[in-house]
Amino acid sequence: LVRSALLPPIILGHFSDQIEFLFLEHKEEQRIIGGESCRVGSRPYQVALLWNGHIYCGGSLIHPKWVLTAGHCHKRIRQVQVHLGDYNLRANEPTEQRRRVLNFYVHPDYNVKPHDNDFMLLELNEPAQLNSYVKTISLPTSCPVPGSQCTVSGWGTIRSPQKLFPEEMQCAKVYIVNQQRCWANYWGLITENMVCAGVPKGGIDSCQGDSGGPLVCNEQLQGVVSWGMSVCAQKGRPGVYSRVCRVTQWVKNTIKKCPGLN
Repeated sequence: LVRSALLPPIILGHFSDQIEFLFLEHKEEQRIIGGESCRVGSRPYQVALLWNGHIYCGGSLIHPKWVLTAGHCHKRIRQVQVHLGDYNLRANEPTEQRRRVLNFYVHPDYNVKPHDNDFMLLELNEPAQLNSYVKTISLPTSCPVPGSQCTVSGWGTIRSPQKLFPEEMQCAKVYIVNQQRCWANYWGLITENMVCAGVPKGGIDSCQGDSGGPLVCNEQLQGVVSWGMSVCAQKGRPGVYSRVCRVTQWVKNTIKKCPGLN
């Protein structure tokens, strides 16, 4: 299922010789499972995309006027409010900056089944004012190494399959999974544009509501929360992230093509 908050679970066909889709879900509206409240100001690149005042998806500020999020978050993207420098979604905080989406660009090779190239760039209506609470995150200079410790963050549900959404941003430590094991864990649905991250015993994962949010390893944006099992944080079923190192050139080219933004 894709892990966005407002999209219904996507039930895929049962897997046989032809796997159409599984009980996989985008991670839009749920918080981190097994995490804890982030330290205030520790994730200045984290973006909240709100629809009707509720978390819809997450994102990462990669340029003062650009946010990288998940392609499957596109359905309501014209109506969302972009929050930068936010921590508690129920409070009006002096660190907050609010923006609108001026334009959006879904990756040209985005494929709903199996959520390949699940990326979208958002051009903001005004540049962010960078400070200690609002900063950009670096794109990766290389792909992540299996076993690397990373952090995932967001406001997705903290319970699964029940839904309980936190007020404060949640953080959790996860580890990059070997690509062959990742492929085996998901019946061959994993492509070279995806990367798995989790913990061997389960219990820690991104979940619905976290879609589009950042997976950060060594201070570089290595993943975008994409999909996973409908019940999050299962043993042997790590979260699936879109692999940012595969699209850095697309990101740079898209930004460069827009006049007045360089």
